[in-house]
Amino acid sequence: MKWENLLLKVADEPVFRTGFLAANGGGLGELRLQLSRWVKAGKLTQLTKGLYTLAEPYRKVTPHPFVLANAIKKASYVSLQSALGYYGMIPEHVPTVTSVTTQRPERVETLLGQFAFRHIKKSWFHSYQQIDFGSGQRAFIATPEKALLDLVYLTPGADNYDFLTELRLQGPEQLDLDAILELADKSKSTKLRRAAELITKLANQEAGEEL
Repeated sequence: MKWENLLLKVADEPVFRTGFLAANGGGLGELRLQLSRWVKAGKLTQLTKGLYTLAEPYRKVTPHPFVLANAIKKASYVSLQSALGYYGMIPEHVPTVTSVTTQRPERVETLLGQFAFRHIKKSWFHSYQQIDFGSGQRAFIATPEKALLDLVYLTPGADNYDFLTELRLQGPEQLDLDAILELADKSKSTKLRRAAELITKLANQEAGEEL
């Protein structure tokens, strides 16, 4: 494959896989060798095995970190502090994009950022939505309620008043408190039920309601 042909094929793609290029036939081994040469030449950036993005100035689309996270591990969605930060619900900047997956946990460092993948059981893998970031980029991200409960689920001792207040949740009115209670109840987890009740009390307190 010539460089000009590659650009025509992936210029509008934030990320692409070797299999996408090999779909039209041709030797896979030869293709991998050519991709490796372009990486060494600084024309491509390799994120993980078989996953690439065009290097600047060749790319037309700057890959969104959440799109990269979804691409690095397909069976995943962005959650925990990363999702809460996206929704503007925590004040801290979150440099590592954290996702949840039913696959093995993993931490991936690339030239375009750091990505962490936390393991959850299959029955808890739900309540996420696809967000459009423009330029044809979409990624799966937890709802605000699920992102918060995922954080509790994966953090030891997170079902207590001190932990939840230290999060300094911003704009708790964004939370659907009924949805939080329903999610916790369906989980059949005492920890999550306790946390959901505390979150509801804290949100109502923030809103100036009687506890």
